[in-house]
Amino acid sequence: MTTLPHLCRRAAAALFIAGGLLGPLALAAAPLELATPVAADSLPDSKRTAPGLYITATDAARVLEANPNVALIDVRTPAEITLIGYATPTAAHIPAQFLPAEPEFSDKGSYKMIDNPGFVDEFNAWLGSDAARGIDTVLVTCRSGGRSAAAIARLVDAGVTIDLYNIVDGFEGDKGESGARDVNGWRNAGLPWTYKIREGLRPGHN
Repeated sequence: MTTLPHLCRRAAAALFIAGGLLGPLALAAAPLELATPVAADSLPDSKRTAPGLYITATDAARVLEANPNVALIDVRTPAEITLIGYATPTAAHIPAQFLPAEPEFSDKGSYKMIDNPGFVDEFNAWLGSDAARGIDTVLVTCRSGGRSAAAIARLVDAGVTIDLYNIVDGFEGDKGESGARDVNGWRNAGLPWTYKIREGLRPGHN
């Protein structure tokens, strides 16, 4: 039996398609059907988000293939995209942070990144473009789920209302006992990825 909410959603979608009366943010996204749901209490604080929407890389690949209303956004640095690669179905690369040419060294044993001051504006520009027409759900990925959570926080604070899922294991995945990122993540799952930066991957920049 078709429920009233589903009828309302179909009616809204019909109006959008027929007359462009509703923008992409006006459609209420249906919850994603996940093979492996992720509970918030299973995550470290650094990967939790205000929307409370989480997904694994493996589920993300399946969802992206089956749902044209869902898009994948990569918020890693341009250097990571160039040297490590990115998921083939990525809709757009919108870096939340940059690695300076001469970065400072942090006490965590890594180089310090700096925030991209134009991140929210770049995201909103993409979301309002023809490339994102019909998108009502965005999956956000980084290396392993921490920076994507921080990026989602910035978008929520800026008033973005589209559904934002954090890919909790990211592109490279979490560290194993050896210190290598070989536990999970998009690339470790054998999902499609590439080094080749296609035209338009970073909207307004290439």
